[in-house]
Amino acid sequence: MKWKARVVVRLKEGLNDPEGRVIGKALKNLGYNITELKVPKYFELTFESENPEKDVEEMCRRLLANPVIHTYEYSIENIGE
Repeated sequence: MKWKARVVVRLKEGLNDPEGRVIGKALKNLGYNITELKVPKYFELTFESENPEKDVEEMCRRLLANPVIHTYEYSIENIGE
């Protein structure tokens, strides 16, 4: 079966997000009232698998996210044979 997974990886609460801070500051300089901005990573994967949930969970744990500093969530949809 063929699958599409969408994975969002975020820094854990309380950790410094330097990219978000810089973008937030730039938006403030443009006149927007930004109080906080975070920059998550977004991955879209198309793959074949007999056990997609297990495979996506493993991909996240092994490569896409560092469990010490990241949280992640994902959705999986069947896109055919």
